[in-house]
Amino acid sequence: MNTLHTSPDFAISFRVFQPQPAQPTALVVLLHGVGGSETNLADMAAAISAQAPNTLVVLPRGPLALGPGQFAWFRVAFTPQGPRIEAAEADSSRLALTRFVEQLQLAHGIAPQRTVVAGFSQGGIMSASLGLTAPERLAGFGILSGRILPELEPQLAEPARLAAVQAFVGHGELDSKLPVAWAERSDTWLTALGVRHQTRLYPIDHGISAAMQADFLVWLNSCIDSSLR
Repeated sequence: MNTLHTSPDFAISFRVFQPQPAQPTALVVLLHGVGGSETNLADMAAAISAQAPNTLVVLPRGPLALGPGQFAWFRVAFTPQGPRIEAAEADSSRLALTRFVEQLQLAHGIAPQRTVVAGFSQGGIMSASLGLTAPERLAGFGILSGRILPELEPQLAEPARLAAVQAFVGHGELDSKLPVAWAERSDTWLTALGVRHQTRLYPIDHGISAAMQADFLVWLNSCIDSSLR
């Protein structure tokens, strides 16, 4: 990856996976989880770059610093009643991500129909938040061991706008941080919203297994290709 890119031209600091294509034809934005950093999904970025060398893979850094090398998109507390979030922070990050993706598309001449945003855990939450409120900015979004925020409901796009976006939901059946019920809720909600999606479960805890990554890459390729039909 290159050095951290910070500029007033972009709403969020980020790194670009190298080698960066001279004339990218697609864009994939990968979002880390709470307490992580933009380097956490480097292995997935490498796999995407190997599969599609003309894809620009961007890894943004969450705007909230929790400690040395630890960042987040919003603060969250895990309680016996479930996760409790700082909703204002989540909304601020959602709006910043929406601007950021548009800025990347304009800077590199990449159409929304050739753009996918995906993330792990809280990064998956933010991917869903962007895809379900600004579906015209994306071909699809991936939720990897994440969830859809119930707090997002008032901002959801209407069904006619959501008809063009796709989603991938991957989750561990043994997830001890975000139990698999969250993936089941995501699946049910996406079905009700009319969002075309795939849901895949894996015999793992909170993480991204090789099988989950492989399934996501197949979906990613199909998602971007289908946007051209």
